[in-house]
Amino acid sequence: PFRVEHPAGGYKKLFETVEELSSPVTAHVTGRIPTWLRGSLLRCGPGLFEVGTEPFYHLFDGQALLHKFDFKEGHVTYHRRFVRTDAYVRAMTEKRIVITEFGTYAYPDPCKNIFSRFFSYFKGVEVTDNALVNVYPVGEDYYACTETNFITKINPDTLETIKQVDLCKYVSVNGATAHPHIENDGTVYNIGNCFGKNFALAYNIIRIPPLQADKEDPINKSEVVVQFPCSDRFKPSYVHSFGLTSSYIVFVETPVKINLLKFLSSWSLWGANYMDCFESNETMGVWLHVAEKKKGRLLNIKYRTSAFNLFHHINTYEDNGFLIVDLCTWKGFEFVYNYLYLANLRANWDEVKRQAEKAPQPEARRYVLPLSIDKADTGKNLVTLPYTTATATLRSDETVWLEPEVIFSGPRHAFEFPQINYKKYGGKPYTYTYGLGLNHFVPDRLCKLNVKTKETWVWQEPDSYPSEPIFVSHPDALEEDDGVVLSIVISPGAGPKPAYLLILSAKDMSEVARAEVEVNIPVTFHGLFKRA
Repeated sequence: PFRVEHPAGGYKKLFETVEELSSPVTAHVTGRIPTWLRGSLLRCGPGLFEVGTEPFYHLFDGQALLHKFDFKEGHVTYHRRFVRTDAYVRAMTEKRIVITEFGTYAYPDPCKNIFSRFFSYFKGVEVTDNALVNVYPVGEDYYACTETNFITKINPDTLETIKQVDLCKYVSVNGATAHPHIENDGTVYNIGNCFGKNFALAYNIIRIPPLQADKEDPINKSEVVVQFPCSDRFKPSYVHSFGLTSSYIVFVETPVKINLLKFLSSWSLWGANYMDCFESNETMGVWLHVAEKKKGRLLNIKYRTSAFNLFHHINTYEDNGFLIVDLCTWKGFEFVYNYLYLANLRANWDEVKRQAEKAPQPEARRYVLPLSIDKADTGKNLVTLPYTTATATLRSDETVWLEPEVIFSGPRHAFEFPQINYKKYGGKPYTYTYGLGLNHFVPDRLCKLNVKTKETWVWQEPDSYPSEPIFVSHPDALEEDDGVVLSIVISPGAGPKPAYLLILSAKDMSEVARAEVEVNIPVTFHGLFKRA
C-alpha cells in the first residue's frame, strides 16, 4: 500500500486560491447516490492564500472558505462562500493582510503616520477570527471555528455569515479547540487554556447545554465544569482535541508548549506570529490527565509516557476499570506544524519527501489507563485486559508509565483526520475508524481500520487527493459500519473535472458514486454531515 509517488505534483492544487460561488452549481453524478442519503456535507478550509501581492505563509493562514455538498433525491449540488470574518472583511477593504494569522505577521498600516504607528505597537495583539478549521452545531445554530476565542455563526443553508461570537464574554477561556464533543442530546464539551488560580495556568473544560424550552442561546449558559492543572505554570501545552466517555474526560498534555512571555509581549515590535510562540519541552514527555465528567473531579493518578505530538483523538471508552484511549500520534517533541508551511507543501515531490524524512513519524496508538491503582502493585503492569498489548506500569514515585499498542504504523504514512460512527459509538467500545492517509504529508488515500484486528481497507487512485472521510450511517443500520463515507477529492491531472465528492461503501471502501464539479476545491480540514 505504501510507496505511491506523486512526481506530477498535482497536490499543489490543494493550496491554490479559488473564487467563491454566487449560487450552488449542479454536480455531475456517476454511479448511484443512495436514496436515503439526504442532507448536506459542510466543510471548512482555506480558500484565499494571498491578499493582493501579500502571501500567507502557513497552511492555517488562508482565509476561511465554507463548502457545502447538498444531497437530495439522488442529485448533488455544490456551493461555497468565504466566511465574512473580521480578518477577511478588513483584508478585502484594505487590500492587504490586516490581522496576523497563525504563521503570517500582518504589518502595521503603511498609510498611518509615524505617531499612530508608534502607538499601535502598544495595543496588544488583535486575535484572528479566521474560522478555517471546522464547523459544529450548538443548539439549533452552526458555528465555523478556528482555535481562538472567536467563533463565527453561519447559515448552513445559504453559507452566509451571521455574526462573530467571543467565547471570552461567556466563560473563562482564552480560546477553545476546533474539536468539541457533541453528545446526542446536543450538549457541547470543549477545552481551552486559561489562567487558573493564583496566576498558574490551567486548562478548562467548558460545557454548553442543549437548547432548552425557553429557546435562549445555549452559549449564554456555558460553564466551566472541570479544570486540569498545567505541567508548567508559565507555559501551557498546545491542545487540539480531547477524549470523552459517558463518565470521564481525558486530556493529553504534550510537550509542544506556548511561551506566554512571547505570546503576550508586543508582537509588532518583532514581527511575530502565533507559530513564533511555540517551543518544545524536551524532557517532560507526555502527561495524561483524567477527570470524572459528572462530578468534575480530577483522578489523582499521574500518567506518563514518552514524547509525541497529538492533534486528533480517535475514540475513548471504558472497559472493566480501564480507559482505552486511541490516538493519532506523531513521535517526538518537535512541533509537526513546523512542516506545514505552504512553501514545504507546494514543493516538488522529491523535496516534499526530503522534508518529511526529518519530521516526527506518525503512528496510531492505543493507550490503556487504569482508573484505580494499588501501591502493592508497584513495579507491575496494571493492564489485565486480554485483548491489548498496551501496558501501564506503576512506578515507585507513584507515576504510571504507559506503553502503547500500535494500531497503525507505516513509514511516513499517517492515518490521520480520524472519524468513527460517532453518534452510536463515540465514547463506547467500537471496532472501526476511517482516516485520511497522508503520504509524506500529502493526502493520497482513504483508509478504514479495524482497531481490534488491525485490518485495513484502502481507497486510492493515482494523482487524486482526498479529504477527511466523514461516516454517514444508514438510517436502518444494524452494524457499526452500515453506511457510507464521504470525501472531497481533487484530481487535477485526470480529465476535465478537477474535483468531485466521493461516496464509498463504509463496509469495504469500494466506490458507490461520485459527483464531479467543474471547479477546483482547495484543501479542507474538518466538517460534518447535516441530515435533511
